[in-house]
Amino acid sequence: MGGFSIWHWLILLVIVALVFGTKRLRNIGEDVGQAIKGFKKGMADPDDQAQLKADPPAQADNAQTKADKVDSH
Repeated sequence: MGGFSIWHWLILLVIVALVFGTKRLRNIGEDVGQAIKGFKKGMADPDDQAQLKADPPAQADNAQTKADKVDSH
């Protein structure tokens, strides 16, 4: 009454393939793979993320300077 045998898993795999189709399963696999890669990349570069937070892009500084000039007139 414990686990499933290899035959149970194979039958289940065939049923899932028939219901969803192999193309949709392949797309789901690719999406999951890209999500995992993105997660690993985000976890591997904590110093880069901290650097981005510490030094905002130059465009944000220019926008603030322009806003200050408009307010002072």
